[in-house]
Amino acid sequence: MRLFLLLATLCNGAGSSIVLQKMYGRITSPDFPNVYPNHKERIWNITVPKGYSVRIYFTHFNLELSYLCEYDYVKLSSGGKTLVTLCGKESTDTEEAPGNKTYVSVDNNLMVTFRSDYSNEKPFTGFEAYYAAEDIDECKQQFDGEPLCNHHCHNYLGGYYCSCRVGYTLHANRRTCTGEALLHRELLSCLQYPLRASPDNRVKTEAAFFVVVAFNSPCGPCVVRRRCRGLVKAVSRMSALQSGFELIAILPDAVGHNKMVRWCVAG
Repeated sequence: MRLFLLLATLCNGAGSSIVLQKMYGRITSPDFPNVYPNHKERIWNITVPKGYSVRIYFTHFNLELSYLCEYDYVKLSSGGKTLVTLCGKESTDTEEAPGNKTYVSVDNNLMVTFRSDYSNEKPFTGFEAYYAAEDIDECKQQFDGEPLCNHHCHNYLGGYYCSCRVGYTLHANRRTCTGEALLHRELLSCLQYPLRASPDNRVKTEAAFFVVVAFNSPCGPCVVRRRCRGLVKAVSRMSALQSGFELIAILPDAVGHNKMVRWCVAG
């Protein structure tokens, strides 16, 4: 009988929808702070500007408790997914009540759904909740597993923008920095050639910088580039019969996506 009445209620369209577009506000169950009515469904669609999310918290929550919140409940949805379904007054092993928790939408829209079934055995007083728009910090997010900005990320209310280090240019995608900048030059030489050089001679850079090594020899300059903390080592052979170098790149064990190693040899 309970299931039949529930289906009849849903088919009769007992629900109503309210659109909210302010940056903050208050919502309550029907007739709050009095006992909420039976056979009631109400939906609040909260939408804030893009670049913001919706944060909501409850100052009062007292709904009928049922297994998995089958009867009376408040459901929060965002991004096409259910964030949480709430009922009762305190959380149990199988049901959740908000308590002091706050909930945040995944985008700029949050849908709050309240539903009561055909009867309540006790005088449940429903809920009171407050919501507010909250700036999304895009600089903490990732795009395909990588930071949104290649160099610097600047967050502001409602959005973000990327910038580059000196000497680099922001790509048309507004995220990636391209170009080269000479920030440091140093001359390295092997004074005891053809003795083997020490394996401890290493050159490191910050992430997103290039190491450019040029060897001046009779066979022409040899330029090696490695991006993001690549190590370059030059070794002279003990049995070499002519001048020249063998170049060995000691790369990290794991190279992330969109990383490229370029070897440029000119003779």
